[in-house]
Amino acid sequence: MRHLVAGLVYVIGIGLAIYVVPSLRALSVSLFAGAGVLALILGFASQSVFANIVSGIFIAIFKPFRVGDVISVKNYLGTVEDITLKHTVIRSFENKRIIIPNSLMNSEVIENANIEDENICKFVEVGISYDSSIDNAMKIMAREAQKHPLFLDHRTDDERKEKKPAVVVRVLGFSDSAIKLRAWVWAKTPGDAFILGCDLNKSIKEAFDKAGIEIPFPYRTIVYKNKKHK
Repeated sequence: MRHLVAGLVYVIGIGLAIYVVPSLRALSVSLFAGAGVLALILGFASQSVFANIVSGIFIAIFKPFRVGDVISVKNYLGTVEDITLKHTVIRSFENKRIIIPNSLMNSEVIENANIEDENICKFVEVGISYDSSIDNAMKIMAREAQKHPLFLDHRTDDERKEKKPAVVVRVLGFSDSAIKLRAWVWAKTPGDAFILGCDLNKSIKEAFDKAGIEIPFPYRTIVYKNKKHK
């Protein structure tokens, strides 16, 4: 609305200046009289501009995202810094500005981390070797997650009464060299979830090393053949 009001003030100001100054009024009349072709060209050229303005108004009314929300759109992730009549400005976590036309924002699928509920479920995935203890690895992942200061117990009162685990760890499947485990860990905000995930990668690896649980890595066997010369 701020940008819309500013645009109206400019249009009204220019219109009043043309109306008040006689020389400008005569010039504008002569220009408009022979500006049919120019108006047609400008009309085609301004279609995208009007599309962006209308899309910006729709964004302001329906609020799929707001200034300050963390969103992901077209492989871009960042915080909405400004919503103008023509485009939306997103500040990435590298402090770069991503400027996207509103018409594109209005037609793309947007992932909003702040709308309704800011709590984030972070997936922490680890692969363990086939000769490691699955139960022990799952216990370590749950323990390390609950020890972290940014961990959020997202259980309801009923789930706590039923003694459901605060951190759910499950076996996702099997790969060529590893058993894939995933822990569902909750945090208050997207920023906390990122830090939580990074810290757990370190603490889980260290705890696995102490418990003798191997995180497998690719092995390569090289065979040398000696050629026999006759």
